[in-house]
Amino acid sequence: MMEAAELLSEGKTKKIFAVNDAPVDVIAESKDDITAGDGKKHDVIPMKAQWATTTTCNVFRLLQQCRAPVAFKEQIDATSFLAPRCRMIPLEVVVRREAHGSFLQRNPNSRKGTTFPRLMVEFFLKTSGRHWQGREQLYDLACDDPLVIIEPRTAKTVFFFDPHKPLQDPFLELPLNEVFDFKNVEQVFMHLSGAARYAFLVLEKSWQILDRRLVDFKIEFGVPFGTSLDENGSLPVGQILIADVIDNDSWRVLQDGAYIDKQIYRDGKDISVVAENYRLVAELTGNFSLPKQALVLWRGSEKDDFSPFHSAIIKITRDNFPLAEGEKHPVVFRDITVSGHKQPISAMNQLYGHLLSYPDSVIIAYVGRSNALGPMLSANCMAPVISVPASWKDFPDDVWSSLRTPSDVPTATILDPGNAVLAALQILAIRNPAVYACLKMRQEERLINVLEVCLS
Repeated sequence: MMEAAELLSEGKTKKIFAVNDAPVDVIAESKDDITAGDGKKHDVIPMKAQWATTTTCNVFRLLQQCRAPVAFKEQIDATSFLAPRCRMIPLEVVVRREAHGSFLQRNPNSRKGTTFPRLMVEFFLKTSGRHWQGREQLYDLACDDPLVIIEPRTAKTVFFFDPHKPLQDPFLELPLNEVFDFKNVEQVFMHLSGAARYAFLVLEKSWQILDRRLVDFKIEFGVPFGTSLDENGSLPVGQILIADVIDNDSWRVLQDGAYIDKQIYRDGKDISVVAENYRLVAELTGNFSLPKQALVLWRGSEKDDFSPFHSAIIKITRDNFPLAEGEKHPVVFRDITVSGHKQPISAMNQLYGHLLSYPDSVIIAYVGRSNALGPMLSANCMAPVISVPASWKDFPDDVWSSLRTPSDVPTATILDPGNAVLAALQILAIRNPAVYACLKMRQEERLINVLEVCLS
């Protein structure tokens, strides 16, 4: 049984304790307090600590399953969990899919709810009491938790902005090395941005599966206790963890267009309504999970060469799912070789046997000549089937037997093996937060945000 020792820090909604006999760990204990407006509004909600801890542990367990680096080990009891002790990076990282909250104050001509095709990431310096200790002196700030932007041309200056006012001139400019004690600031910012976007996408899909919509969230990062700068004075980005908590205070989630998060408390809803939503979110996040899925490569005979598909899987995995040694892909890949023409009974036995183990599958049927395999499989199961005619380059007419299928035979046809694999993974991503996040990360690199403005 883990035992808490000294109190290391206490915030508005949680306490952090050292752990007896485990100096590299801490116990994070939630409180029943809820605050808004930098503590100007304050209430106590019985059971909030339990709901907040449940939500955070549900989220962190999912992120761990999706290979996101999180500072979490295990839930200890109803209101606390064990985590690696971290030296926190003094930044709050906000990721937005839609325009809500302070973004509208900084951009007063924006429409509430405007969607960003490419996730927007913002950084805010963590401060308290409008005071902040730089590396050389104490600064009196115009506001707490200012928006910080690195000057884009030389990357040597940090601009500070009031996050609740239109984004015009900064109220403070400081050299980069006065704000941060590590030299690779741009690299760290890029890493934090990428890690925050990936975590957001995992949770975005998880909420979509539950018919809710995640529109933004705020998270923090740290490095394990004892991590030091390298010989160049740089922070080792590979050791950075998502730390602190991610609970119903951390995001905005919409249900039928209405907030079910802390925003309703800010908006003055009755405290009983706030409490019920915190209970609901704790319950809903208990459904966060990864499905058991498979992508089947099926050929009619060994003459049909699987190597283009294996090459595509290797490339897509390398580009989208960078796995460490020993880590498993979130989807099982399976090869089956059975002729639909010559061994129909064996083919059906293989099909039904596979789907008993992996009912959530996509099948790519790769076969030459008459191409009947894809339509046959599609007609006899509920799994999506993609036909790839093996001989279409030499015999273009072979494509027609995959395209002109009978009624109730909904097989798709894709000629390029790489696109067939990618299409199959996108189908699986509809129900898989890890696959969705990985593929969406790559896709968003080419997307552009166009801000919708309100002129009235």
